[in-house]
Amino acid sequence: MAGKGGVGKTTVSATLARAAALAGLSTLVVEVEGRSGLASMFGQGELGYEEVVLSPGGGPDGAADVRARTLTADAALLEYLEDHGMSRISRRLVATGALDVVATAAPGIKDILLLGKVKQLERAGVADLIVLDAPAAGHAITFLQSARSLLDTVSVGPINAQARDVLELLEDHRRCQVVLVTIPEETPVNEAVETAFSLEDRVGVGLGPIVVNGVYPPVDGLVTTPAEVEAAAAEAGVALRPGEAEVLAEAARFRLDRMALQAAQIERLAAGLPLPQIRLPFQFTAEIGPAEVDALARALLAEVESLAGLPL
Repeated sequence: MAGKGGVGKTTVSATLARAAALAGLSTLVVEVEGRSGLASMFGQGELGYEEVVLSPGGGPDGAADVRARTLTADAALLEYLEDHGMSRISRRLVATGALDVVATAAPGIKDILLLGKVKQLERAGVADLIVLDAPAAGHAITFLQSARSLLDTVSVGPINAQARDVLELLEDHRRCQVVLVTIPEETPVNEAVETAFSLEDRVGVGLGPIVVNGVYPPVDGLVTTPAEVEAAAAEAGVALRPGEAEVLAEAARFRLDRMALQAAQIERLAAGLPLPQIRLPFQFTAEIGPAEVDALARALLAEVESLAGLPL
């Protein structure tokens, strides 16, 4: 999952995980930047390196579990050393404060440690679906390109082997796809198009449908003049105070203008990036919680069903 900061990438990660769970797929969400707020969307506390259940399965909808964890390069390195019989070295690195020096010994090392752990989780079959809440778009390209970059600079050894395994995963479109997230505004749409082509050209990953987040749902019967508002209020038996008709009419015009702007950007996105689109409705709330995640997940499943006949 990748996208420009502020487009709701983490919200869409939570939504995709919940949608997969509703479809009966066990899901693990992995965040790599920490403090994303993902856990709070399920009504849980902050995530740690150890896996936790965000949303238990079962219940009337028969959903599967949604689990989550945070990955850090330092913890991944320590785990790697301990798994390979070097626990004494790992303890010494922690005691001397040299851990960060090792984890940043070459450009891309931290990224390959994180991706290597994701690869390990995928190979172990820990879940039917792993959702990686990747860094924002600019860093996402270098993050995903780290494997190829390290292969160019490190010709032998465990780092080379790790990079090769990660690259194999990234280039296998059956095992790994990048889902880009945007909102229907000019700058995010521009960045989504640029990121998509960069990912395909420089990284070689497969692209799934692009998620357009925050789309205003259509509203029938909007009235845009004070006279129309007063007539509608009278028909509904509602008494308006002085000035309210003008404010309501202005709000209706704003909503129509906003919907027209979004429609134009969605059309421009489709012209610039020939990928199927999944459109998620704007949530008129200050914070996203379990109820909003569930509503978005069901909207996503409906969108996926509508795309079932399209080539992906």
